[in-house]
Amino acid sequence: GLIASRSKIKFFKHNDVEDLHRLLLEQADIDRKNPKKAKVTRRFLVVEGLYINYGDICPLPQLLELKKKYKVRMFIDDTCALGVLGANGRGVVEHFGVAVDDIDMICATLENAMAAYGGFCCGTSFIVDHQRLSGLGYCFSASLPPLQAAVALTSLETIENDNSVIEKLRQNCQSMHSLLKDIPYVKVFGEPIAPIKHLRFANNTNDHKLETKKLEKVVQIAQERGYALTVARYLDDSEHLLPKPSIRLIVNAILNDQEMKESAEMISQSFES
Repeated sequence: GLIASRSKIKFFKHNDVEDLHRLLLEQADIDRKNPKKAKVTRRFLVVEGLYINYGDICPLPQLLELKKKYKVRMFIDDTCALGVLGANGRGVVEHFGVAVDDIDMICATLENAMAAYGGFCCGTSFIVDHQRLSGLGYCFSASLPPLQAAVALTSLETIENDNSVIEKLRQNCQSMHSLLKDIPYVKVFGEPIAPIKHLRFANNTNDHKLETKKLEKVVQIAQERGYALTVARYLDDSEHLLPKPSIRLIVNAILNDQEMKESAEMISQSFES
């Protein structure tokens, strides 16, 4: 999406507010030198609420401070946080308790917590009307099939009527995180309350190919024992900064304590082997 926009893209270090501040200061200096161009240039701060490649949460309150100070528009991809973060599963905005009106646009796909497909964008009526008329998806893409729209609506209604599943998921995430942290050969990356966990060898060599092969061996050992794991895969040539190799786990709300304990024991044995 960023590439398709044909915008000039500047990346700041992952979740590094100071580095983002540095880039905004540099841009402000450029704008002062060319105020005519600055007046017609639109600037956007694009982040994920919960990062699929890292399992951590964006520092939204600090980002909002910079957004307001430097007058940029903020877009949040909340795909992984929807149905996960916040007391009612409404995502990173609810998690931090900030005003939703401070976010210019929130988008998400429905393939994770909603168990559907398709997606949505929401924002002010001005932004949504503009997107509805100008977005490529509206002009060239087919609508979501009625069956899948019904699945997504039912999922949303289920969470809205009973948020106990959100609390159960949060408890499972914290329990699994604690179990994985106790494995001596493994280093766990991701927030304790997040369902996304990235596992790497504690004595990482920083050799991408070597670490990938070692993790693939762990996956093979686990498969022989009847458990399916997978090494996180990326489009290596398309990633601005290729994440380090890892085994990505996703915790869900239907796991019980025994299943999580057995899974952690299996992972421990597979890494040890």
